[in-house]
Amino acid sequence: MLRSMKDMEDYTIGATDGIIGRVKDFYFDDEAWVIRYLVVETGDGSSQRRVLISPIAIGQPNWSEKILPVSLTCAQVKKSPNIDTDKPVSRHHEMGYLGYYGYGAYWGGGGLWGAGIYPDELQAGLQKQVQGMDGPHQGGDVHLRSGNEIMRYYVHASDGDIGHVEGLLVDEKSWAIRYIIVNTSNWWLGHKVLISPEWIDDVDWPESKLSIDLTRQAIKDSPPYEPSALLSREQEAGIHAHYGRNGYWHSPHAAIDRGQLEDVLRK
Repeated sequence: MLRSMKDMEDYTIGATDGIIGRVKDFYFDDEAWVIRYLVVETGDGSSQRRVLISPIAIGQPNWSEKILPVSLTCAQVKKSPNIDTDKPVSRHHEMGYLGYYGYGAYWGGGGLWGAGIYPDELQAGLQKQVQGMDGPHQGGDVHLRSGNEIMRYYVHASDGDIGHVEGLLVDEKSWAIRYIIVNTSNWWLGHKVLISPEWIDDVDWPESKLSIDLTRQAIKDSPPYEPSALLSREQEAGIHAHYGRNGYWHSPHAAIDRGQLEDVLRK
């Protein structure tokens, strides 16, 4: 199922022995378009601190109570490495963070999370420890972006402006960003459309602009998106068919249900 990133703000993060804090932002990978960390505000008053929580630690969410349980103690989080969430997070800082919790590295391996599909496959003891600093994004290269920051980025079609980013739809199991919600009110009054990150032609981060490899007319003729209703796979298929694109669920890294996978393996 897909969840709105905006709706998950202020969710409570529950440790094994208490409450850690509330979600205030998300950091996503600007190449894979996967949420790598939740920015969580802990404490109150002068003791407030912002920490990173990886989806690797998150168990089965309580969506009705808006609680994300994590396999961490309050003391673990309190003693976690300091990371200034007002500044870009470097790979060096990530290495320290993942090493502290004993998680495997999500980069490399060819999957959304290391060699796998789901973040919990990188929990301590399930995968080898953090890999060396090799490959892209070495040292201080910026590769994580704030979910709050991308809101209201301008969106351009191949032949003109279409609107601005209003939200992101996230796969609740893999934490992959499947769609960008685009508000077209300045061009096409009152309408919202869904754009896959895979259709982005270019991102100008300094200018806060996304360029999409689609025409304005194609976007205007696309199936409507209603934020108040859950998006079905049938509706998703209709959107992809309209643009003549394959669905992400057909890719080698598609996050299919574990039960379906077990059924396939038994056959």
